[in-house]
Amino acid sequence: RMSRHAKKLRDHDINPCVAETDATTKCMNDNNYNKDLCADYFLKYKNCRKFWHGIMMQRKRSGVQPEMPSAEERKRILESMG
Repeated sequence: RMSRHAKKLRDHDINPCVAETDATTKCMNDNNYNKDLCADYFLKYKNCRKFWHGIMMQRKRSGVQPEMPSAEERKRILESMG
């Protein structure tokens, strides 16, 4: 069974970077945990976290709830950006 914390990390409405997390984990598994070979995946994950953290902080300052947009709302935000 997954812990409550692990379930939250897998929840697309809570964690906007599930796909990046999975891709990074797969790369590490496929490359015998050689971080150097997975640098691009780590960068994509870091950029994802940075981007959505900025959105979350902006919404928090504006009093928007919930602070993290839902998966559907995030999809619309990304589509509007091109």
